[in-house]
Amino acid sequence: MTLISDMHQKWMNEPKYRKAYEALEDEFFLASVVMDVRNRAGLTQEELARKMGTTRLVVARLESGRWHPSMRTLQRLAEATGSRLLIRFEPPGEVGGVKKGDFTSAFRAL
Repeated sequence: MTLISDMHQKWMNEPKYRKAYEALEDEFFLASVVMDVRNRAGLTQEELARKMGTTRLVVARLESGRWHPSMRTLQRLAEATGSRLLIRFEPPGEVGGVKKGDFTSAFRAL
């Protein structure tokens, strides 16, 4: 079985793929963080939506990376998953103190 991460590494050698990926990297990063924090909390999209006081569609949009959530939505996500929301600014090319492209979570478990 081929893992998506293996395919991604292979495709990153293709200039068109790399350019498109880098243009959307921040959106992919946010989506991966949202999915990570939900999975760590052991919640389905429906369960998370209920805890956030919203719909599963909103959670799905968050996880798509194509929607730019408000601070209030991110705070509700953190509260619903027992996490603490941290916002910080870092030098270009770094995310969470590591080289950009390495996925790390911006949410910390309480």
